[in-house]
Amino acid sequence: MQVCRVASRALRTQHNPITLVSRSLATSVPKNPSAFAQRLATGPSLEDFVTDNIDPEETGPSKVTLGNTSQPRLPSYLKTKIPTGPSYTSIKKDLRGLGLHTVCEEARCPNIGDCWGGGKKAATATIMLMGDTYPHEPENTAEAISRWGLGYIVLTSVDRDDLVDGGAAHFASTIAKIKQKAPSILVEALTGDFQGDLSCVERVAKSGLDVYAHNVETVEALTPFVRDRRAKFHQSLAVLAHAKKSGVKITKTSIMLGVGETEEQVMDTLKALRANSVDVVTFGQYMRPTKRHMKVSRYVEPAEFEMWKQRAEEMGFAYVASGPLVRSSYKAGEYFIENMLRNGSQDKGALKTATLLSEDAGQTTRSSGLTKE
Repeated sequence: MQVCRVASRALRTQHNPITLVSRSLATSVPKNPSAFAQRLATGPSLEDFVTDNIDPEETGPSKVTLGNTSQPRLPSYLKTKIPTGPSYTSIKKDLRGLGLHTVCEEARCPNIGDCWGGGKKAATATIMLMGDTYPHEPENTAEAISRWGLGYIVLTSVDRDDLVDGGAAHFASTIAKIKQKAPSILVEALTGDFQGDLSCVERVAKSGLDVYAHNVETVEALTPFVRDRRAKFHQSLAVLAHAKKSGVKITKTSIMLGVGETEEQVMDTLKALRANSVDVVTFGQYMRPTKRHMKVSRYVEPAEFEMWKQRAEEMGFAYVASGPLVRSSYKAGEYFIENMLRNGSQDKGALKTATLLSEDAGQTTRSSGLTKE
């Protein structure tokens, strides 16, 4: 037995050098670096994150800057307060109870506190239609809006290209039910382009709404890079033009600045909008929602937004809202209703818009009265 143990030990000691040699040979063959290793080698090092302007005599900890310092920093005028107030709380509670969703929340809009907390009959909310489940959405939307006592409501939706009509019938049904429950409320529909199907545009336009909105988002040259690949600048113009032809008195669109546009391109866009009888335009700063989205080209100064407001008004737009935090439906109720109540205003565009909306409201009230009789 002892002899066997000695023999086995001898075999093991003889085998070990072979193992060592094989390991040595294996490690002597250089490996091709992986793609990840190459990215690490060529990527930024710790030194890239340390600022250069550190005093050698400084005894405190080294100052480091995290993130990509080549990107423009968020200006102070784009920072907002945390939303609060009874109107804000009431609207949020009803939304959860009725299973409704708003763009205001899902897009993390910085103006949610201002819009939801607006003055009496002037608060504004943007309801998102046609989500995952929506069999009773028209009824629930009408019920919620009648509770809130809002003066202005914006209806929009996710893209529903899977539906034959792109959701046009659902839009029309929701608008009709809202008008039944609250005839005096102003309703804006912010729709997609329905893939160019103008019959769908017409169906929504003739549903009893007050404002038809469709956003061109940016200038023509940047449309393929900023918007969905299926979106076309001239197709959007056709949507707005057909809504006007279908009897809508107020058409509206929105332009984002800070995506790489030039002054000449913005002017050409405004001319194209006026040529298609668009009444209302809003300008706002593009904000990058996540790192997966397009980067901000630049942050536009408030003075430049004011400049575009003046130019658009001079071109004949009935109403213009322009500012870093302005969005398509930003405080829409307060803007429109304030203008409607403003007597002797020097703003001819505002008076024009107010007159058109007042006429629509009067016709709605008279027609609803005839129906009841």
